[in-house]
Amino acid sequence: MTTGTPWLPKRLLVGRPLDSDQLGETLLPKRIALPVYCSDPLSSTAYATDEILLVLSLGGLGLLHLTWPVATAVVVLMLVVVTSYRQTCRAYPQGGGAYTVSRDNLGTNASLSAAAALMVDYVLTVAVSVASGVANLASALPGISPYAVEISLGFITVLTIMNLRGVRESGRAFAVPTYGFVLLILTMIAAGTARILGGGTVRAESAGYGIAPEHPHATGLLVLVLVLRAFASGCTALTGVEAVSNGVPTFRRPKSRNAATTLAVMGALAVSMFVGITALALAGHVHIAEEGRITGAPAGYEQRTVVAQVAGSVYGYGSVLFVLVVFFTAAVLVMAANTAFNGFPILASVLSADGYLPRQLSRRGDRLVFSNGIIVLAMLAGVLIVAFDASTTRLIQLYIVGVFVSFTLSQAGMVRHWTRRLCDPLRTADPGPMRRARAINAVGALLTCVVLLVVLVSKFMHGAWIVVIAMPVVFTLMKAVHRHYDRVVTDLTPAARGVPLPSRVHAVVLVSRLHTPTLQALAYARATRPQRLTALNVRTDAAETRQLMDDWERREIPVSLTVVDSPYRDITGPVLEYVRQFHEENPRDLVVVFVPEYVLTRWWQNLMHNQSALRLKARLLIDAGVMVTSVPCRLESVDRTPASEPAAGPAAEATAGATAGETTRVPQ
Repeated sequence: MTTGTPWLPKRLLVGRPLDSDQLGETLLPKRIALPVYCSDPLSSTAYATDEILLVLSLGGLGLLHLTWPVATAVVVLMLVVVTSYRQTCRAYPQGGGAYTVSRDNLGTNASLSAAAALMVDYVLTVAVSVASGVANLASALPGISPYAVEISLGFITVLTIMNLRGVRESGRAFAVPTYGFVLLILTMIAAGTARILGGGTVRAESAGYGIAPEHPHATGLLVLVLVLRAFASGCTALTGVEAVSNGVPTFRRPKSRNAATTLAVMGALAVSMFVGITALALAGHVHIAEEGRITGAPAGYEQRTVVAQVAGSVYGYGSVLFVLVVFFTAAVLVMAANTAFNGFPILASVLSADGYLPRQLSRRGDRLVFSNGIIVLAMLAGVLIVAFDASTTRLIQLYIVGVFVSFTLSQAGMVRHWTRRLCDPLRTADPGPMRRARAINAVGALLTCVVLLVVLVSKFMHGAWIVVIAMPVVFTLMKAVHRHYDRVVTDLTPAARGVPLPSRVHAVVLVSRLHTPTLQALAYARATRPQRLTALNVRTDAAETRQLMDDWERREIPVSLTVVDSPYRDITGPVLEYVRQFHEENPRDLVVVFVPEYVLTRWWQNLMHNQSALRLKARLLIDAGVMVTSVPCRLESVDRTPASEPAAGPAAEATAGATAGETTRVPQ
């Protein structure tokens, strides 16, 4: 069996590794980039209308007529944001996410604020999308509702594996549900509109039910508050718009133009679907409310999502097209998490390269994706799913705060970018397009800032306070990581005088029993010719130590054996105490500790041996003036396959017995 065999399950799941030279082959054409980067904003249209109606229903049926003004405001905002980010794609072909734009134009603190907001939002995107997808699936299969958490975690696992296989490969897999969803929704809108224009009607199953208002006499200021809150919830339709600007480098050439075109197509599709779903929901008198507030419904009534009710009113409940709409909606909502699975690792890699996140997040894995970032995102989203019981209604309250923080900072940064370009004395380009771009970004910054304030005020007490706390925490952690790396660089910089030679070198070989690994370590230590060489044994069992001393004398080992007691049967403590005491007495000397270790080639073999060497080395490495040298000894007999083992005999049995007896308290 080769050493690569333990990775066989990984190869089956993730695929064969890709050479770094194949990075160009992973670039995305527009038809694949659309499902990769736009599945989130496209799928958001499946629940944005739900969120508007849920909030307005707090005032009863009398406030549902305000759905149109709220939806219109959402559409206007979406068009402004999409247009603004098209400017960002052109200005930052290297990837113009909110972090990059803010870093270049607004400074470090603004850029880290944008990054913290985006990272929190990406985690919420996965949790909300998957939970919403499961909720839509439950509209067709009500029996799965009690298992929403388990099913959601399963979907996150599948998404993680698919993204670990690579952006291009996952994009192909996600293209079918994304394009299928778009086609089915547009067809449903066309069919419903045609029926209404032809004199027919569409009537939702909930049209005859009432809603018990939470605020039965909502007037004046209270109505305004509910409208603003409904608008804030409807703005979930804008989530994921920034992902395209983050991923410009992954597009085929011309990168900026292809990214901007993809954004325009996404905007047109998202607006069309959102307006169509909202119009049919109002025409069919869809009534949805928080649990327990629907009146007049039969016992055991399970409230369906808006899309499911619209599909049922157009095609009939239980029809093939109804089932297809529900299942494709559930699929694309789950796949919408893929937007975050692409955005989060890229953002984390940029932050890591700048020293604000651990370096491991900047490395590409076997499939040329940022594997560590993908895994971290999946774990964080899984925690949210469990913590909030896979409830879309509870999770949605945390959503979009981070989105609009990043929107505002990104657009403000773009205004500064265009201003600098216009004020450049060496500028040769026509100022007209730059002035128009600056005006677009300025409008975008103003509108998104206003919406951010509305979202904060309207959602703060409903759960958004968690995000308001989380973003500063992430910001502080990134600052702390950067300070750590700065200190590391300072400590690693050599002084002008260089590194002084140690006065003497004292070698210590750790000994538990007199066996081959010990003799090998002693031989290697002697070959280094230290000024002083000591074999150190920790006495945890008096009989074993007496046996060691007898063997030592019988073999006439030319190295002094020092024995230290350990009444509490601990090995690490006495070794550390011995080494530290020696170093205190000889501060200019260097102590080299030689640790004999078994080398086991199969992972399961390590489960049958203690790992005391790992703990001991980790503690010794902290001490100044101490070096640790591992002396590996390959165990040939345990590495043999059964077919290659020699016939058993007296000698073989004796060797096996000795090996088995030597597994106790050998540092390994």
